[in-house]
Amino acid sequence: MQFLKMLFWCLLAFLAAAFTLGNWTTVPIRLVGGLVADVNLPLLLFLTFLLGLVPTLIWQHAARWKLRQRLSAAERSLAAVSAETSAYVAPVQSVTPNTQPTV
Repeated sequence: MQFLKMLFWCLLAFLAAAFTLGNWTTVPIRLVGGLVADVNLPLLLFLTFLLGLVPTLIWQHAARWKLRQRLSAAERSLAAVSAETSAYVAPVQSVTPNTQPTV
């Protein structure tokens, strides 16, 4: 399985490199105030990809943190309730069987 994962990442890196070499052109971007920035197309696509990925990763990280906090609070309350109920339950005495034969 590790081999297939490595093969996938190598194939993806090769495709990205081939796309970059095939589309290495500058793209003019009009900015505020009449400014024009010349940016390479692969760099522009990478930046727009990150612009969409980073907020999603931040949201996912915050959601996981919130769920972890809720889980730890539930575990703490469960431990408190089980400690409370174990104080009220009488201890069970072990019964040893009678080993003497009956006549």
